[in-house]
Amino acid sequence: HLRQQTLRDFLLVYNRMTEICFQRCSSNFNYRNLTMDEERCVDSCAGKLIRSNHRLMGTYVQLMPRMVQRRMEEMESKAAENAKAAEAPGGLPTHTQSR
Repeated sequence: HLRQQTLRDFLLVYNRMTEICFQRCSSNFNYRNLTMDEERCVDSCAGKLIRSNHRLMGTYVQLMPRMVQRRMEEMESKAAENAKAAEAPGGLPTHTQSR
């Protein structure tokens, strides 16, 4: 499942990059091949987007362990609160009464 999600994410990024660079760089539809200007533009556009994506992923990889740690601490804290509430007189309410 994780592999499918990773591939799907990659393809979405790739398709978006292709769309952006095509719109930005394609200007002459009279020839099958790219002109030199179009080719330079595509190289520059794709390179910029790939570098941006790498930086974003690098930041994500650095921050993810801290985010997971914080989430685990929150879950442990909530579990401890629930355990204390269950031990208190009356315990946890099983239902609420409407007036």
